[in-house]
Amino acid sequence: MAMAPSPSLAQAYTSPVAVAVWEWQDGLGIWHPYSATVCSYIEQQFVQQKGQRFGLGSLAHSIPLGQADPSLAPYIIDLPSWTQFRQDTGTMRAVRRHLFPQHSAPGQGIVWEWLSDDGSWTAYEASVCDHLEQQVARGNQLVDLAPLGYNYTVNYATHVQTNKTSLFCRSVRRQAGPPYPVTTVIAPPGHTGVACSCHQCLSGGGTGPVSGRYRHSMTSLPAYPVPQPPTRTAIVFGAHQAFAPYNKPSLSGARSAPRLNTTNPWGGAPPSLGSQPLYCFSLPHLGPQHQPPGPSTASGASASLPSGPVSSPGSVPTTVAVHMPKPSRVQQALAGGTSKPEPEQVIRNYTAELKTAPDEDCIICMEKLSMVSGYSDVTDSKTIGPVAVGCLTKCSHSFHLLCLLAMYCNGNKDGSLQCPSCKTIYGEKTGTQPRGKMEVFRFQVALPGHEDCGTILIVYNIPHGIQGPEHPNPGKPFTARGFPRQCYLPDNAQGRKVLELLKVAWKRRLIFTVGTSSTTGETDTVVWNEIHHKTEMDRNVTGHGYPDPNYLQNVLAELAAQGVTEDCLQPQ
Repeated sequence: MAMAPSPSLAQAYTSPVAVAVWEWQDGLGIWHPYSATVCSYIEQQFVQQKGQRFGLGSLAHSIPLGQADPSLAPYIIDLPSWTQFRQDTGTMRAVRRHLFPQHSAPGQGIVWEWLSDDGSWTAYEASVCDHLEQQVARGNQLVDLAPLGYNYTVNYATHVQTNKTSLFCRSVRRQAGPPYPVTTVIAPPGHTGVACSCHQCLSGGGTGPVSGRYRHSMTSLPAYPVPQPPTRTAIVFGAHQAFAPYNKPSLSGARSAPRLNTTNPWGGAPPSLGSQPLYCFSLPHLGPQHQPPGPSTASGASASLPSGPVSSPGSVPTTVAVHMPKPSRVQQALAGGTSKPEPEQVIRNYTAELKTAPDEDCIICMEKLSMVSGYSDVTDSKTIGPVAVGCLTKCSHSFHLLCLLAMYCNGNKDGSLQCPSCKTIYGEKTGTQPRGKMEVFRFQVALPGHEDCGTILIVYNIPHGIQGPEHPNPGKPFTARGFPRQCYLPDNAQGRKVLELLKVAWKRRLIFTVGTSSTTGETDTVVWNEIHHKTEMDRNVTGHGYPDPNYLQNVLAELAAQGVTEDCLQPQ
Protein backbone atom coordinates (compact mmCIF):
# COMPACT_ATOMS: atom_id res chain seq x y z
CA MET A 1 0.00 0.00 0.00
CA ALA A 2 1.80 3.13 -1.20
CA MET A 3 0.88 5.48 1.59
CA ALA A 4 2.59 8.83 1.89
CA PRO A 5 5.07 8.76 4.78
CA SER A 6 3.57 11.19 7.17
CA PRO A 7 3.21 11.93 10.83
CA SER A 8 -0.21 11.29 12.25
CA LEU A 9 -2.88 13.38 13.83
CA ALA A 10 -2.78 12.90 17.59
CA GLN A 11 -5.50 13.61 20.09
CA ALA A 12 -5.40 16.33 22.71
CA TYR A 13 -6.47 15.41 26.23
CA THR A 14 -6.43 16.93 29.69
CA SER A 15 -7.28 13.87 31.82
CA PRO A 16 -4.62 12.56 34.24
CA VAL A 17 -5.08 9.11 32.69
CA ALA A 18 -4.95 8.12 29.03
CA VAL A 19 -4.67 5.15 26.73
CA ALA A 20 -1.12 4.37 25.58
CA VAL A 21 -0.35 3.04 22.11
CA TRP A 22 3.19 2.13 21.13
CA GLU A 23 4.08 2.16 17.43
CA TRP A 24 7.13 1.44 15.27
CA GLN A 25 8.08 3.11 12.00
CA ASP A 26 9.00 1.28 8.83
CA GLY A 27 11.50 2.35 6.20
CA LEU A 28 8.88 4.36 4.30
CA GLY A 29 8.00 6.44 7.34
CA ILE A 30 4.73 4.61 8.06
CA TRP A 31 3.84 4.00 11.72
CA HIS A 32 2.49 0.61 12.78
CA PRO A 33 0.89 -0.05 16.17
CA TYR A 34 1.93 -3.00 18.25
CA SER A 35 -0.96 -5.19 19.38
CA ALA A 36 -2.86 -4.26 22.52
CA THR A 37 -1.21 -7.17 24.37
CA VAL A 38 2.30 -6.09 23.37
CA CYS A 39 1.51 -2.45 24.15
CA SER A 40 0.31 -3.44 27.62
CA TYR A 41 3.61 -5.16 28.29
CA ILE A 42 5.69 -2.28 26.88
CA GLU A 43 3.73 0.28 28.89
CA GLN A 44 4.06 -1.74 32.08
CA GLN A 45 7.84 -1.88 31.66
CA PHE A 46 8.00 1.78 30.70
CA VAL A 47 6.04 2.93 33.74
CA GLN A 48 8.16 0.78 36.04
CA GLN A 49 11.34 2.32 34.69
CA LYS A 50 10.32 5.94 34.34
CA GLY A 51 10.56 7.21 37.97
CA GLN A 52 13.07 9.95 38.43
CA ARG A 53 14.97 8.69 35.42
CA PHE A 54 12.33 9.68 32.88
CA GLY A 55 13.74 12.21 30.47
CA LEU A 56 17.17 12.15 32.14
CA GLY A 57 18.78 9.92 29.55
CA SER A 58 19.58 7.19 32.09
CA LEU A 59 16.98 4.57 31.18
CA ALA A 60 19.39 1.68 31.05
CA HIS A 61 16.93 -1.14 30.48
CA SER A 62 15.66 -2.55 27.22
CA ILE A 63 12.27 -4.16 26.78
CA PRO A 64 12.36 -7.64 25.19
CA LEU A 65 9.23 -7.95 23.10
CA GLY A 66 9.44 -11.73 22.95
CA GLN A 67 8.15 -11.91 26.50
CA ALA A 68 4.84 -10.47 25.30
CA ASP A 69 4.68 -12.18 21.90
CA PRO A 70 7.00 -15.09 21.02
CA SER A 71 6.90 -14.08 17.35
CA LEU A 72 8.67 -10.87 18.34
CA ALA A 73 11.54 -12.66 20.10
CA PRO A 74 14.26 -11.04 17.93
CA TYR A 75 13.12 -7.54 18.89
CA ILE A 76 13.89 -5.34 21.87
CA ILE A 77 12.97 -1.72 22.54
CA ASP A 78 15.79 0.52 23.71
CA LEU A 79 14.15 3.26 25.79
CA PRO A 80 17.00 5.80 25.92
CA SER A 81 17.09 6.03 22.12
CA TRP A 82 13.39 5.27 21.48
CA THR A 83 14.26 2.60 18.96
CA GLN A 84 13.29 -0.98 18.22
CA PHE A 85 16.38 -3.15 17.69
CA ARG A 86 16.35 -6.46 15.84
CA GLN A 87 19.07 -8.55 17.40
CA ASP A 88 19.70 -10.95 14.51
CA THR A 89 20.08 -8.29 11.79
CA GLY A 90 20.97 -5.12 13.68
CA THR A 91 18.10 -3.22 12.06
CA MET A 92 16.82 -0.32 14.12
CA ARG A 93 13.44 1.39 13.84
CA ALA A 94 12.04 4.43 15.56
CA VAL A 95 9.32 3.83 18.14
CA ARG A 96 6.91 6.26 19.71
CA ARG A 97 4.34 6.34 22.50
CA HIS A 98 0.97 7.95 21.71
CA LEU A 99 -1.60 8.87 24.32
CA PHE A 100 -5.32 8.92 23.57
CA PRO A 101 -8.48 9.62 25.59
CA GLN A 102 -10.10 6.61 27.22
CA HIS A 103 -13.15 6.90 24.95
CA SER A 104 -10.98 6.82 21.79
CA ALA A 105 -10.77 3.93 19.34
CA PRO A 106 -7.65 2.45 21.01
CA GLY A 107 -9.39 2.75 24.37
CA GLN A 108 -12.23 0.64 23.00
CA GLY A 109 -9.93 -1.85 21.28
CA ILE A 110 -11.04 -0.82 17.78
CA VAL A 111 -8.50 -1.24 15.00
CA TRP A 112 -8.98 -0.42 11.30
CA GLU A 113 -6.99 -2.47 8.79
CA TRP A 114 -6.32 -2.43 5.05
CA LEU A 115 -5.76 -5.40 2.75
CA SER A 116 -2.22 -5.60 1.40
CA ASP A 117 -1.11 -7.11 -1.90
CA ASP A 118 -0.15 -10.42 -0.31
CA GLY A 119 -3.63 -10.87 1.14
CA SER A 120 -2.71 -10.02 4.72
CA TRP A 121 -4.39 -7.33 6.81
CA THR A 122 -2.30 -4.41 8.06
CA ALA A 123 -3.44 -2.08 10.84
CA TYR A 124 -3.57 1.65 10.25
CA GLU A 125 -1.65 3.75 12.73
CA ALA A 126 -3.63 4.42 15.91
CA SER A 127 -4.42 8.03 15.05
CA VAL A 128 -5.95 6.98 11.73
CA CYS A 129 -8.12 4.41 13.51
CA ASP A 130 -9.29 7.02 16.00
CA HIS A 131 -9.94 9.56 13.22
CA LEU A 132 -12.03 7.03 11.29
CA GLU A 133 -14.06 6.23 14.41
CA GLN A 134 -14.68 9.91 15.11
CA GLN A 135 -15.82 10.63 11.58
CA VAL A 136 -18.08 7.59 11.40
CA ALA A 137 -19.60 8.54 14.78
CA ARG A 138 -20.47 11.91 13.26
CA GLY A 139 -22.32 10.19 10.44
CA ASN A 140 -19.67 10.69 7.76
CA GLN A 141 -19.76 7.70 5.43
CA LEU A 142 -16.86 8.98 3.31
CA VAL A 143 -13.80 9.88 5.39
CA ASP A 144 -10.91 11.85 3.90
CA LEU A 145 -7.53 10.97 5.42
CA ALA A 146 -5.84 14.13 4.11
CA PRO A 147 -5.76 15.79 7.57
CA LEU A 148 -3.42 12.99 8.60
CA GLY A 149 -1.18 13.36 5.54
CA TYR A 150 -2.58 10.43 3.52
CA ASN A 151 -3.86 10.72 -0.04
CA TYR A 152 -6.83 8.43 0.55
CA THR A 153 -10.52 8.32 1.29
CA VAL A 154 -12.26 5.52 3.17
CA ASN A 155 -15.86 4.67 2.39
CA TYR A 156 -17.45 3.26 5.53
CA ALA A 157 -20.47 1.88 3.69
CA THR A 158 -18.48 -0.14 1.17
CA HIS A 159 -15.35 -0.65 3.33
CA VAL A 160 -13.13 0.53 0.50
CA GLN A 161 -10.07 2.77 0.59
CA THR A 162 -9.45 4.81 -2.57
CA ASN A 163 -6.26 6.54 -3.66
CA LYS A 164 -7.41 10.04 -4.67
CA THR A 165 -4.77 10.30 -7.38
CA SER A 166 -4.71 6.86 -8.99
CA LEU A 167 -8.24 5.81 -7.90
CA PHE A 168 -6.77 2.45 -6.90
CA CYS A 169 -9.00 0.73 -4.32
CA ARG A 170 -8.30 -1.58 -1.40
CA SER A 171 -10.55 -3.32 1.05
CA VAL A 172 -10.61 -2.14 4.65
CA ARG A 173 -12.16 -3.61 7.74
CA ARG A 174 -12.97 -2.62 11.31
CA GLN A 175 -11.84 -5.03 14.01
CA ALA A 176 -12.77 -5.05 17.70
CA GLY A 177 -10.29 -6.55 20.14
CA PRO A 178 -8.87 -6.00 23.61
CA PRO A 179 -8.50 -2.33 24.58
CA TYR A 180 -5.10 -0.72 24.69
CA PRO A 181 -3.65 -0.10 28.17
CA VAL A 182 -4.75 2.75 30.41
CA THR A 183 -1.85 4.66 31.96
CA THR A 184 -1.05 7.86 33.78
CA VAL A 185 -0.05 10.93 31.80
CA ILE A 186 3.66 11.41 32.31
CA ALA A 187 4.84 15.00 32.43
CA PRO A 188 8.57 15.09 31.66
CA PRO A 189 10.82 17.27 33.80
CA GLY A 190 13.00 20.08 32.52
CA HIS A 191 15.32 18.96 29.79
CA THR A 192 18.58 17.55 31.01
CA GLY A 193 20.47 14.41 30.17
CA VAL A 194 22.94 13.08 27.68
CA ALA A 195 24.02 15.22 24.80
CA CYS A 196 21.87 15.51 21.73
CA SER A 197 23.30 13.62 18.77
CA CYS A 198 21.85 15.78 16.02
CA HIS A 199 24.55 17.11 13.77
CA GLN A 200 23.91 20.77 14.36
CA CYS A 201 24.41 20.25 18.08
CA LEU A 202 27.54 18.18 17.48
CA SER A 203 29.04 21.00 15.45
CA GLY A 204 31.83 22.71 17.28
CA GLY A 205 32.76 25.07 14.50
CA GLY A 206 29.67 25.39 12.39
CA THR A 207 28.00 28.54 11.31
CA GLY A 208 25.40 28.56 14.08
CA PRO A 209 25.73 30.98 16.96
CA VAL A 210 25.91 28.39 19.73
CA SER A 211 28.92 26.10 20.08
CA GLY A 212 29.17 23.24 22.53
CA ARG A 213 25.39 23.20 22.84
CA TYR A 214 24.08 20.77 25.41
CA ARG A 215 20.71 19.37 24.41
CA HIS A 216 19.70 22.60 22.64
CA SER A 217 19.92 24.60 25.90
CA MET A 218 22.58 27.26 26.44
CA THR A 219 23.68 26.00 29.82
CA SER A 220 27.06 25.12 31.30
CA LEU A 221 26.79 21.35 31.42
CA PRO A 222 29.27 18.55 30.76
CA ALA A 223 30.65 18.03 27.32
CA TYR A 224 29.22 15.21 25.28
CA PRO A 225 30.86 12.33 23.45
CA VAL A 226 30.72 12.23 19.69
CA PRO A 227 28.54 9.26 18.73
CA GLN A 228 30.09 6.62 16.53
CA PRO A 229 28.54 5.93 13.14
CA PRO A 230 26.51 2.73 12.87
CA THR A 231 28.54 -0.29 11.84
CA ARG A 232 25.64 -2.54 10.82
CA THR A 233 22.33 -1.74 9.22
CA ALA A 234 21.81 1.96 8.56
CA ILE A 235 19.68 3.42 11.33
CA VAL A 236 16.32 4.58 10.05
CA PHE A 237 14.76 6.97 12.50
CA GLY A 238 12.16 8.08 9.98
CA ALA A 239 10.39 11.02 11.54
CA HIS A 240 13.15 11.42 14.12
CA GLN A 241 16.07 11.60 11.75
CA ALA A 242 19.25 13.58 12.20
CA PHE A 243 20.69 14.86 8.95
CA ALA A 244 24.00 16.09 7.63
CA PRO A 245 24.13 18.22 4.49
CA TYR A 246 25.99 17.73 1.29
CA ASN A 247 29.36 19.40 1.15
CA LYS A 248 29.45 22.43 -1.06
CA PRO A 249 31.40 21.78 -4.23
CA SER A 250 35.02 22.37 -3.37
CA LEU A 251 36.76 25.39 -4.76
CA SER A 252 39.00 23.15 -6.80
CA GLY A 253 42.37 24.28 -7.99
CA ALA A 254 43.36 26.27 -4.93
CA ARG A 255 46.95 25.92 -3.83
CA SER A 256 45.79 25.46 -0.25
CA ALA A 257 42.67 23.85 1.16
CA PRO A 258 39.94 26.41 1.87
CA ARG A 259 38.45 26.77 5.34
CA LEU A 260 34.84 27.21 4.42
CA ASN A 261 32.26 26.13 6.95
CA THR A 262 29.41 23.94 5.72
CA THR A 263 25.99 23.80 7.23
CA ASN A 264 25.02 21.24 9.86
CA PRO A 265 21.32 20.62 9.78
CA TRP A 266 19.38 18.24 11.94
CA GLY A 267 16.09 16.54 11.49
CA GLY A 268 12.92 15.36 13.06
CA ALA A 269 9.19 15.40 12.74
CA PRO A 270 6.74 14.04 15.26
CA PRO A 271 3.05 13.35 15.32
CA SER A 272 0.88 16.36 14.64
CA LEU A 273 -2.11 17.61 16.54
CA GLY A 274 -5.45 18.17 14.89
CA SER A 275 -6.69 21.70 15.16
CA GLN A 276 -8.49 24.50 13.48
CA PRO A 277 -6.17 26.22 11.00
CA LEU A 278 -5.06 29.74 11.77
CA TYR A 279 -2.74 30.59 8.92
CA CYS A 280 -2.00 29.12 5.53
CA PHE A 281 0.50 30.47 3.06
CA SER A 282 2.83 29.03 0.47
CA LEU A 283 5.83 29.97 -1.60
CA PRO A 284 4.73 28.63 -4.96
CA HIS A 285 7.77 29.31 -7.11
CA LEU A 286 11.40 29.29 -6.12
CA GLY A 287 13.14 29.03 -9.42
CA PRO A 288 12.90 26.14 -11.87
CA GLN A 289 11.81 22.87 -10.36
CA HIS A 290 10.09 20.02 -12.16
CA GLN A 291 8.23 17.06 -10.79
CA PRO A 292 9.82 13.70 -11.61
CA PRO A 293 7.74 11.19 -13.56
CA GLY A 294 5.48 8.92 -11.54
CA PRO A 295 2.31 9.21 -9.50
CA SER A 296 1.95 12.23 -7.29
CA THR A 297 1.42 12.00 -3.55
CA ALA A 298 -0.42 13.95 -0.94
CA SER A 299 2.71 15.91 -0.20
CA GLY A 300 2.52 17.95 -3.38
CA ALA A 301 3.49 21.57 -2.95
CA SER A 302 0.34 22.88 -4.53
CA ALA A 303 -1.99 20.90 -2.28
CA SER A 304 -3.38 22.63 0.78
CA LEU A 305 -3.20 20.64 3.98
CA PRO A 306 -6.80 20.31 5.22
CA SER A 307 -7.63 20.97 8.82
CA GLY A 308 -8.01 18.20 11.35
CA PRO A 309 -11.03 17.47 13.51
CA VAL A 310 -12.13 20.60 15.30
CA SER A 311 -12.50 20.56 19.05
CA SER A 312 -15.96 22.04 19.35
CA PRO A 313 -18.95 20.39 17.67
CA GLY A 314 -20.56 22.42 14.96
CA SER A 315 -17.61 24.69 14.34
CA VAL A 316 -16.41 25.03 10.77
CA PRO A 317 -12.67 24.77 10.10
CA THR A 318 -11.38 27.66 8.06
CA THR A 319 -8.14 28.44 6.31
CA VAL A 320 -7.11 32.07 6.38
CA ALA A 321 -4.50 33.04 3.84
CA VAL A 322 -1.64 35.18 5.04
CA HIS A 323 -1.20 37.91 2.48
CA MET A 324 2.47 38.68 2.13
CA PRO A 325 3.78 42.06 1.00
CA LYS A 326 4.92 42.54 -2.55
CA PRO A 327 7.88 40.34 -3.50
CA SER A 328 11.31 41.54 -2.46
CA ARG A 329 14.11 41.97 -4.93
CA VAL A 330 15.50 38.61 -3.88
CA GLN A 331 12.17 36.87 -4.48
CA GLN A 332 11.84 38.54 -7.85
CA ALA A 333 15.32 37.39 -8.73
CA LEU A 334 14.49 33.82 -7.69
CA ALA A 335 11.36 33.92 -9.83
CA GLY A 336 13.24 35.40 -12.75
CA GLY A 337 11.68 38.84 -12.39
CA THR A 338 14.98 40.71 -12.25
CA SER A 339 18.53 39.96 -13.29
CA LYS A 340 21.03 38.99 -10.67
CA PRO A 341 23.95 41.33 -10.01
CA GLU A 342 27.32 40.54 -11.50
CA PRO A 343 29.53 38.65 -9.00
CA GLU A 344 32.32 41.21 -9.20
CA GLN A 345 29.87 43.99 -8.40
CA VAL A 346 28.61 42.13 -5.34
CA ILE A 347 32.16 41.90 -4.03
CA ARG A 348 32.74 45.58 -4.69
CA ASN A 349 29.47 46.51 -2.94
CA TYR A 350 30.54 45.00 0.37
CA THR A 351 34.29 45.55 0.45
CA ALA A 352 36.81 48.35 0.48
CA GLU A 353 40.03 47.64 -1.41
CA LEU A 354 43.21 48.04 0.64
CA LYS A 355 46.30 49.68 -0.78
CA THR A 356 48.58 47.75 1.56
CA ALA A 357 47.89 44.12 2.42
CA PRO A 358 47.89 43.28 6.15
CA ASP A 359 50.56 40.88 7.37
CA GLU A 360 48.19 37.96 7.84
CA ASP A 361 46.77 34.95 6.02
CA CYS A 362 43.68 34.89 3.88
CA ILE A 363 41.57 32.29 5.68
CA ILE A 364 39.93 31.24 2.40
CA CYS A 365 43.02 30.17 0.44
CA MET A 366 45.46 30.14 3.43
CA GLU A 367 48.02 32.15 1.49
CA LYS A 368 49.55 35.36 2.79
CA LEU A 369 47.46 38.38 1.83
CA SER A 370 50.63 39.91 0.39
CA MET A 371 50.87 36.95 -2.01
CA VAL A 372 48.77 36.03 -5.03
CA SER A 373 45.33 34.61 -4.30
CA GLY A 374 45.20 30.84 -4.07
CA TYR A 375 42.29 30.89 -6.53
CA SER A 376 43.92 33.07 -9.15
CA ASP A 377 44.48 30.08 -11.43
CA VAL A 378 40.84 28.92 -11.39
CA THR A 379 38.88 32.16 -11.06
CA ASP A 380 38.74 34.62 -13.92
CA SER A 381 37.81 38.25 -13.44
CA LYS A 382 38.26 41.24 -15.67
CA THR A 383 37.96 43.75 -12.82
CA ILE A 384 39.61 42.03 -9.84
CA GLY A 385 43.33 41.32 -9.95
CA PRO A 386 45.07 38.28 -8.40
CA VAL A 387 46.79 40.32 -5.69
CA ALA A 388 43.86 42.61 -4.83
CA VAL A 389 43.02 42.64 -1.12
CA GLY A 390 39.97 44.17 0.53
CA CYS A 391 38.19 44.30 3.85
CA LEU A 392 34.49 43.78 4.41
CA THR A 393 32.83 47.05 5.33
CA LYS A 394 31.00 45.96 8.51
CA CYS A 395 33.34 43.51 10.21
CA SER A 396 36.63 44.72 8.64
CA HIS A 397 37.96 41.21 8.03
CA SER A 398 40.41 41.11 5.14
CA PHE A 399 40.65 38.64 2.26
CA HIS A 400 41.89 38.34 -1.27
CA LEU A 401 39.09 39.83 -3.33
CA LEU A 402 39.51 36.99 -5.82
CA CYS A 403 39.03 34.48 -2.98
CA LEU A 404 35.81 36.24 -1.97
CA LEU A 405 34.72 36.11 -5.60
CA ALA A 406 35.43 32.35 -5.80
CA MET A 407 33.51 31.79 -2.57
CA TYR A 408 30.55 33.81 -3.82
CA CYS A 409 30.43 32.02 -7.18
CA ASN A 410 30.50 28.70 -5.32
CA GLY A 411 27.25 29.59 -3.52
CA ASN A 412 23.79 30.75 -4.48
CA LYS A 413 24.98 33.93 -6.18
CA ASP A 414 21.93 35.68 -4.73
CA GLY A 415 23.52 39.08 -4.19
CA SER A 416 24.47 38.42 -0.56
CA LEU A 417 27.80 37.66 1.01
CA GLN A 418 28.70 36.13 4.36
CA CYS A 419 32.03 36.71 6.07
CA PRO A 420 33.76 33.32 6.36
CA SER A 421 35.43 34.48 9.56
CA CYS A 422 32.69 35.97 11.75
CA LYS A 423 29.59 35.04 9.67
CA THR A 424 28.40 38.64 9.33
CA ILE A 425 25.87 38.75 6.49
CA TYR A 426 25.91 41.40 3.80
CA GLY A 427 22.72 41.81 1.83
CA GLU A 428 19.77 39.39 2.07
CA LYS A 429 20.93 35.81 2.41
CA THR A 430 18.88 33.11 0.70
CA GLY A 431 19.21 29.35 0.68
CA THR A 432 18.53 26.40 -1.62
CA GLN A 433 15.25 25.12 -0.15
CA PRO A 434 13.02 23.48 -2.77
CA ARG A 435 9.59 24.93 -3.28
CA GLY A 436 6.82 23.77 -1.00
CA LYS A 437 4.25 24.97 1.49
CA MET A 438 4.37 26.22 5.07
CA GLU A 439 1.13 26.27 7.04
CA VAL A 440 0.36 27.39 10.57
CA PHE A 441 -2.31 26.11 12.96
CA ARG A 442 -3.24 26.97 16.54
CA PHE A 443 -4.88 24.89 19.25
CA GLN A 444 -5.56 25.35 22.94
CA VAL A 445 -3.25 22.72 24.40
CA ALA A 446 -0.24 23.82 26.44
CA LEU A 447 3.32 22.70 25.80
CA PRO A 448 5.31 21.45 28.79
CA GLY A 449 6.99 24.49 30.30
CA HIS A 450 4.48 26.87 28.69
CA GLU A 451 1.31 26.03 30.60
CA ASP A 452 0.02 29.61 30.39
CA CYS A 453 -0.68 29.56 26.65
CA GLY A 454 -1.75 27.42 23.74
CA THR A 455 0.35 25.89 21.00
CA ILE A 456 1.32 26.90 17.47
CA LEU A 457 1.70 24.03 15.01
CA ILE A 458 3.79 24.62 11.89
CA VAL A 459 3.38 22.16 9.03
CA TYR A 460 6.04 22.07 6.32
CA ASN A 461 5.31 20.22 3.11
CA ILE A 462 7.81 19.74 0.28
CA PRO A 463 7.32 17.27 -2.60
CA HIS A 464 9.88 15.27 -4.50
CA GLY A 465 11.37 17.20 -7.40
CA ILE A 466 14.30 17.89 -9.68
CA GLN A 467 17.40 19.68 -8.42
CA GLY A 468 18.10 23.15 -9.72
CA PRO A 469 21.46 24.74 -10.51
CA GLU A 470 21.90 25.73 -6.85
CA HIS A 471 21.73 22.11 -5.66
CA PRO A 472 24.53 19.53 -5.46
CA ASN A 473 23.44 17.56 -8.56
CA PRO A 474 21.51 19.82 -10.95
CA GLY A 475 18.98 17.99 -13.08
CA LYS A 476 18.93 14.93 -10.84
CA PRO A 477 15.78 14.02 -8.86
CA PHE A 478 15.70 14.64 -5.12
CA THR A 479 13.52 12.96 -2.54
CA ALA A 480 11.52 14.57 0.26
CA ARG A 481 11.09 12.00 3.04
CA GLY A 482 8.80 12.35 6.01
CA PHE A 483 6.68 15.26 4.82
CA PRO A 484 4.52 16.88 6.03
CA ARG A 485 6.76 17.70 9.01
CA GLN A 486 5.21 19.21 12.14
CA CYS A 487 6.88 21.59 14.57
CA TYR A 488 5.67 23.30 17.73
CA LEU A 489 5.95 26.74 19.32
CA PRO A 490 4.27 28.19 22.40
CA ASP A 491 1.50 30.61 21.45
CA ASN A 492 2.91 33.50 23.47
CA ALA A 493 4.55 36.77 22.47
CA GLN A 494 8.01 35.31 21.96
CA GLY A 495 6.70 32.22 20.21
CA ARG A 496 4.71 34.39 17.81
CA LYS A 497 7.82 36.46 17.10
CA VAL A 498 9.75 33.29 16.28
CA LEU A 499 6.89 32.24 14.00
CA GLU A 500 7.04 35.49 12.03
CA LEU A 501 10.79 35.15 11.63
CA LEU A 502 10.41 31.54 10.49
CA LYS A 503 8.04 32.80 7.81
CA VAL A 504 10.78 35.13 6.62
CA ALA A 505 13.30 32.29 6.70
CA TRP A 506 10.90 30.12 4.71
CA LYS A 507 10.48 32.79 2.02
CA ARG A 508 14.26 33.10 1.85
CA ARG A 509 14.61 29.32 1.41
CA LEU A 510 16.59 28.84 4.61
CA ILE A 511 14.60 26.18 6.49
CA PHE A 512 15.57 23.17 4.34
CA THR A 513 18.17 22.29 1.76
CA VAL A 514 19.02 19.33 -0.45
CA GLY A 515 21.74 17.12 0.97
CA THR A 516 22.64 13.74 2.45
CA SER A 517 20.99 12.03 5.40
CA SER A 518 23.60 10.93 7.90
CA THR A 519 21.30 8.29 9.38
CA THR A 520 20.17 6.57 6.20
CA GLY A 521 23.02 7.66 3.96
CA GLU A 522 20.53 8.71 1.31
CA THR A 523 21.88 11.38 -0.98
CA ASP A 524 19.92 14.03 -2.84
CA THR A 525 17.20 14.33 -0.23
CA VAL A 526 15.60 17.25 1.59
CA VAL A 527 17.22 17.89 4.98
CA TRP A 528 16.96 20.51 7.69
CA ASN A 529 19.26 23.50 7.44
CA GLU A 530 20.71 24.97 10.65
CA ILE A 531 17.53 26.37 12.23
CA HIS A 532 16.38 24.12 15.05
CA HIS A 533 12.71 23.21 15.27
CA LYS A 534 10.94 21.50 18.14
CA THR A 535 9.40 18.42 16.58
CA GLU A 536 8.12 16.76 19.74
CA MET A 537 5.37 18.04 21.94
CA ASP A 538 4.91 15.81 24.96
CA ARG A 539 8.44 14.74 25.82
CA ASN A 540 12.02 15.95 25.48
CA VAL A 541 14.00 12.73 25.59
CA THR A 542 15.72 13.45 22.27
CA GLY A 543 16.24 17.17 22.87
CA HIS A 544 13.79 18.11 20.12
CA GLY A 545 10.80 18.61 22.41
CA TYR A 546 9.56 20.50 25.43
CA PRO A 547 10.25 21.65 28.07
CA ASP A 548 13.35 23.58 27.04
CA PRO A 549 13.47 27.02 28.67
CA ASN A 550 16.26 28.24 26.39
CA TYR A 551 14.88 27.10 23.05
CA LEU A 552 13.23 30.33 21.93
CA GLN A 553 16.35 32.36 22.65
CA ASN A 554 18.47 29.74 20.88
CA VAL A 555 16.37 29.72 17.74
CA LEU A 556 16.30 33.53 17.65
CA ALA A 557 20.10 33.44 17.69
CA GLU A 558 20.14 30.82 14.94
CA LEU A 559 17.77 32.89 12.82
CA ALA A 560 19.94 35.94 13.38
CA ALA A 561 22.95 33.94 12.20
CA GLN A 562 21.07 33.48 8.93
CA GLY A 563 20.37 37.20 8.70
CA VAL A 564 16.75 36.89 9.87
CA THR A 565 16.17 39.38 12.68
CA GLU A 566 13.39 41.59 13.99
CA ASP A 567 14.50 44.23 11.48
CA CYS A 568 13.08 41.94 8.79
CA LEU A 569 9.61 42.38 10.29
CA GLN A 570 9.62 46.16 9.94
CA PRO A 571 7.53 47.60 7.09
CA GLN A 572 9.71 48.16 4.08
